[in-house]
Amino acid sequence: MSQPRFDIQTAAVIGAGTMGRGIVMSLANAGVQVLWLDNNPEMLEQALGAVADTYAHNVRQGRIDEAEAAARRARIAKAADYPALADVDLVIEAVYENLELKQKIFRELDGIVKAAGILASNTSALDIDAIAAVTKRPEQVVGLHFFSPAHIMKLLEIVRGTKTAPAVLEAATALGKRMGKVSVIAGNCPGFIGNRMLATYVREARMMLLEGAYPHQVDAALQGFGFAMGPFRMYDVVGIDLEWRARELAGKGQDEAEVQVDNRLCELGRFGQKSRMGYYRYAEGSRQAEHDPEVDALVQRESERLGYERREIGPEEILERCLLALVNEGAKILEEGMAESSADIDTVYLYGYGFPAEVGGPMTWADRQGLPAIRERLNTLAERHGEHWQPAGLIDSLATLGGRFADYKKEA
Repeated sequence: MSQPRFDIQTAAVIGAGTMGRGIVMSLANAGVQVLWLDNNPEMLEQALGAVADTYAHNVRQGRIDEAEAAARRARIAKAADYPALADVDLVIEAVYENLELKQKIFRELDGIVKAAGILASNTSALDIDAIAAVTKRPEQVVGLHFFSPAHIMKLLEIVRGTKTAPAVLEAATALGKRMGKVSVIAGNCPGFIGNRMLATYVREARMMLLEGAYPHQVDAALQGFGFAMGPFRMYDVVGIDLEWRARELAGKGQDEAEVQVDNRLCELGRFGQKSRMGYYRYAEGSRQAEHDPEVDALVQRESERLGYERREIGPEEILERCLLALVNEGAKILEEGMAESSADIDTVYLYGYGFPAEVGGPMTWADRQGLPAIRERLNTLAERHGEHWQPAGLIDSLATLGGRFADYKKEA
């Protein structure tokens, strides 16, 4: 068998935030030599300290011995500037989600990193082709979307740009395996597989708050189905302010009805677990989410302000709308060839989003319901709640033919 053209033995990571730290550890744990660069030397020092603390904690827990911890630490070195990264096999950019900033970094890297070097972005939603376009090596640009915390979460979305070479995807997949990740190749579309589907699921959850539900009711229904956590608990963990700040920065999306509750919470400094208040309350030093009647009152005020007539929303409707939103978007992703199979979509949801393992993933769940029934349920939702519920073309055709997502392969 011929050797892949790209053999990743050395890497560099740009960015010393939470994602950068997790990615550096994932690489070092897999035996890769890592150079670490951040434009803030103080932040890089703090990050190196945090990584050393994590390894010390792992030793205390008996997960690794001191010799292994020392070997992992020794694989990580600070880089003073971009020229120091010239000879690495792979660079992973892990700065915040801003296309102009990422393009600026890739332009710089393109002029410095050796010709055979792969340039990767850890973006969770931005256009990989727009990033690749500023380089002279678009075939060697790829998305490596790690999930937070990156050294613990198993999923890795490998995003192929229009020009990404098969050998680069092969090298990225091999690296994913070496890091102990479950890798899925995704096409380049806003949000890729996981976050594109999540956007539709979260939109329904937020709309139901305006229509009559409360955060704890939505979360209870989804956790009752088997999700690791409901959407509002999830937002408290990752930080409600991340999307709020991203909307501010992009100058769009802040006026949408469904984000008004989030906006009000953020204006009150209720950013989630980190500020001990978000959709829930958290006692000092505790991760236990406690129901907060103040949030219920805020939800009620916002929905009334926006002119909604509140009604009782039961767990069946919550499940129906959230699950079918995932399935319908998943079908569009499959139809567009943004995922190679429905099994890949299920893998993303099982390993990255806490979908219940015993159910097997959203697409498997839909296949078990039968696609004619799924189509009928979507049509009912479209009559009640609008055009965005129209069944995806693929659901329509598979339901008519008596087919399943599991057997579908997009023709090249």
